[in-house]
Amino acid sequence: MTADAERIADEILTVPGPVRAFLAHKLIASLDAETDNDREREWAEVMDRRSREIESGQVVCRPVNDVIADIRDKLDAIRRQSCRSSWR
Repeated sequence: MTADAERIADEILTVPGPVRAFLAHKLIASLDAETDNDREREWAEVMDRRSREIESGQVVCRPVNDVIADIRDKLDAIRRQSCRSSWR
């Protein structure tokens, strides 16, 4: 890797998370041979809106492990209910 690339990477790592996420998305999208510009614009708008909602406290983020555990609990409850229904 070049010294310029290292310097740029170091600088990027100092900006807030939502900005890094936006930059990462843009960089990854630039690697795609064909980019749907309308779709990219829409995703950028969603990311901007969600970042603003998080920063303003409008929404509260939860750890991904908690979210996954809740989803698994709900699926288990549905499966248990389904099994009970099939025995009736």
